[in-house]
Order: sequence, then C-alpha cells, then structure tokens
Amino acid sequence: MTTSHVIPDNDRPPPVRAVFSAVTWKEIAFLVSNLPVAIVGFVYAVVMVAGTGGLSVTAVGIPLLACGLYLSRQLGRLDRARARWLLGVRVDEPTPLPGPKRAGGFFPWLWTSIKDPVAWRTVLYQLIRLPWGVLTFTVVLAGLFVLWPVLPYLVRLMANADRAMARGLLSPSDDLERRIAELESDRGVVVDTAAADLRRIERDLHDGAQARLVALAMGLGLAKEKLLEDPEGAAAMVDEAHGEVKLALQELRDLARGIHPAVLTDRGLDAALSSVAARCVVPVKVAVDLPEARPAEAIEGIAYFVVSELLQNVSKHAGAGARGASVEVWRAGQRLLIRVSDDGRGGAVASGGSGLAGLAERLDAVDGVLVVDSPEGVGTVVTAELPWRGRG
Repeated sequence: MTTSHVIPDNDRPPPVRAVFSAVTWKEIAFLVSNLPVAIVGFVYAVVMVAGTGGLSVTAVGIPLLACGLYLSRQLGRLDRARARWLLGVRVDEPTPLPGPKRAGGFFPWLWTSIKDPVAWRTVLYQLIRLPWGVLTFTVVLAGLFVLWPVLPYLVRLMANADRAMARGLLSPSDDLERRIAELESDRGVVVDTAAADLRRIERDLHDGAQARLVALAMGLGLAKEKLLEDPEGAAAMVDEAHGEVKLALQELRDLARGIHPAVLTDRGLDAALSSVAARCVVPVKVAVDLPEARPAEAIEGIAYFVVSELLQNVSKHAGAGARGASVEVWRAGQRLLIRVSDDGRGGAVASGGSGLAGLAERLDAVDGVLVVDSPEGVGTVVTAELPWRGRG
C-alpha cells in the first residue's frame, strides 16, 4: 500500500552498531563538541541575562534584552542544525518573530521579543548544557581509552538524552507554533498550484481558442474580399469559419469546465461527477451519499478536481486492462471521503513527480490526505479525505 503521507521516523535513532560505524562516530563527534559549544552558549547566556538585567532600569536595557533574545534564537538555530547533522534528529524551525511594521510598531515588537518563549527556552538550553557538556566530554574521552567495548552503548545513551533535550527545548513552543509552520508550508504549495493553474489556462487560451479565433478572423476577412468576385468560394469559406466557431466554443466550454463547471455550482457533486464519469472511456459507476447540506464551495471544487484527475488517469491507462471504474463519495463525521477504484494493471505510486503526487500536495494544503493502494496486476484504489466545511 502506497500512501502520500509517508512520515519518516527521524526521531528514532538507528540501532547500536559497531564503534566504527558512521552513525556512532557522528554521535561521538556531537558529544565531544558539546563542551566547547556549551562554554560559548553558557557564557553568552550569563552575560546577556546579567548585563541586560542590570541595565533594565535604564532606557537601553529593554532594547538590549530584546536584541540578546534575538541572538539566542540564532544560537538555537545553530544547535538544531548541529543536532540534525550529527544526531539525525529533525526539530521544526519556530515561526520567525514579526518585524516592527508587522507587529504594529516598535513598542509592540519590543514586548513580543521580550516575552518570546522560543528565545527563553534557548537561553535555558544554553545554561544547562555546560555541566552536561563536561560530563559527555569526560565520559567519551575516557571511553575511547578504557571503555572501548561498551563505548557504543554509552554513546547511544547520552546521544538519546541530547536528542530529548533538543526536541524538548529547541522545538516550536507548542502545537500552535507547529501548526503555523505547517500552514506556512501549505501556503507555498497553494500559491505554486495557483500560479501553475494560471499558466495552464493562459497556455490553453493562447494555443487553443485564441489561435482558432485569429484564424477565424482571417478567414472571414478573405471571405469578405471574395464575396463579390467569387460568391461560391466565399460561401465555402464562411462554412469553414462556422466550423471553426463551433470548435472554439467547445474548447472554451472545456476550459471553463476545467476551472469550475457550472453543473457543480448549480446541482452539486452528484451531477458534476456523473458528468465527468460520462466522459471517461471506460464505464464508471458513481455513488454520492451526501444527504445533508453541501460542503463549502472550495472543498466541493477540490473534490471535483480530484475525481476528474483520477478518472483522466483511468482513461489514459485504459489500454493497460482497465475495463471499469467506480467513484464513491460520502461523509464521515467531519471528513469528506472519496474513493476512486479501477480494475487495471495497478502499480500506481504517489511519488516521483507523478500526477498523484501533485494531487497529494493539493490535498495536504487543505488538511487533506491521499492514500493509494495499487498492487501490481490487481488494480488501483485511491482514497482521498478532505475536511468537511459547511457553507456559511
């Protein structure tokens, strides 16, 4: 079973191996470097807190504290990079603080910087690292000479403690911070998708309907010139232009249907998906079980787009053995579920820049999920989940 949401278990360390393995040597390098890094961080944290604390009674103390906390954030970023490189633990980057303009002025920005929980937890991290750095440096150095047989196990134990400290003190402050980071990433996907759609529409208009309309205008111009000299030839040209008009109108209808079909707006998913299924080259059974109110227009549009893309894939690969397909749509709690299945050859994957990967990104941008089950020679079942949002 292939899913679009493959979450690597980055926080789980690999099993203990021989001392000469690359993983163990990276952990040793991290533990030995703890001491010099901890000394720098400890000195900075003490000087920053003591210095700005003493100056807090003056006008420059509070701005200096804000600047010091900002630099603490940068030290935290370096510590996260070191843990990611040597320990293989990935800690999400916290949301950047807004600048004075976005914060509403200098004093609101100053207050936001002073109470920044990410910076204060980084300061705490720097303060407790000094005794821990002394311990790890001493144990590893002694182990390299007298505790060689058990050194990999000691190193793994201390490295796991470092992993826990990094995740606990250097991660975003709470679930809200993590959610903000996810939404910022999803926003980039939405922007890229919208830009790609605009480019596709522009290309289709330029290469399709626009080219036909230009040819139509030229043909009508020639027919006008021949109207008196060669009426029969002009009539033939007008007939040809009439055919071009029909083709241009059909292309414009197809383009409008691809953006947002009128049947979806007027009659909902059931009728719109039945219309899509009718254009598939293999028979498609459609079952839409939504007895309650319709979902929000954005969710309805994404559901239509997903089914349309999946049925296009079925049509594209119909020559590989697909004889039929089915579309099921229903609501389960606060989720809208879609299942599209066919009896083709299978082997579809949602990775490597495929169309399914693009669908997975679109769904992820709205808290959706795409799951692909496509064993070779059996067929393909694609299940999509979308959040249910009612119409306001």
